[in-house]
Amino acid sequence: MKTLTIAVILFFTLIQISYAKRRDFYQIQIYRLTGKTQEQSVDKFLKTCYLPALHRAGIKTVGVFKPVTSDTTCGKQIIVWLPLRSPGEIDKLQKILSNDATYQTEGAEFLKAPFDQVPYQRKESTLLKAFPDSPTFNVPKFNTNRSERIYELRSYEGPTEYLFSQKLKMFNEGGEIKLFKLLDFNAVFYAEVISGNSMPNLMYLTTYADMAAHDAHWKSFGNHPDWKKLSAISEYQHTVSKIVKILLYPTDYSDF
Repeated sequence: MKTLTIAVILFFTLIQISYAKRRDFYQIQIYRLTGKTQEQSVDKFLKTCYLPALHRAGIKTVGVFKPVTSDTTCGKQIIVWLPLRSPGEIDKLQKILSNDATYQTEGAEFLKAPFDQVPYQRKESTLLKAFPDSPTFNVPKFNTNRSERIYELRSYEGPTEYLFSQKLKMFNEGGEIKLFKLLDFNAVFYAEVISGNSMPNLMYLTTYADMAAHDAHWKSFGNHPDWKKLSAISEYQHTVSKIVKILLYPTDYSDF
């Protein structure tokens, strides 16, 4: 009996250790669009077919975003974000969708569009792994209308693998994530790109009730003594060669 009790305790201890070390993976899909017709086509497909199919497959929290009208630097696009438990879920999900009769039937117009009526210009995919200091995603909650909310997607490209690793260290051990949390940036995720077209790279998504809150948060961040102290440390200098910032709002069918 004693041996059985020890075995049970050991089993649950191993589960707890495994869970504590678990880190989310994320996929970001970007639909590049030529105009309103393609935008409407992708919207219809995502809203009526793709997201319902993902929900049936067990992925309950999917974010869909568009650039705010004042952000003219990124072109017309729709961004889809979904969480994964492992990279292998991408292949598993493709198999599930190919066997989902409802998805295949209701999405046929989009999935089997003719060559001269393509529903989007290009589709890009980026795979990310959550940071150790932010191993799981967070779903933000706001009282403001969706059209007022601001989601800022940032990517930081590193000049070399080593310098990029220093930027990762700055976010994690260095305390940059802790400062974001202290100032209530309400981030959905912080993650390293492990497969994408601009590497080495990291990305994160912070959220705000409206544009005024966005501006106030970044002003407080830039003026905070902890940030001034952290950014002055020599080992964190010159760790980013390019920053891409996109201001977004959630679509009416996004899960958050």
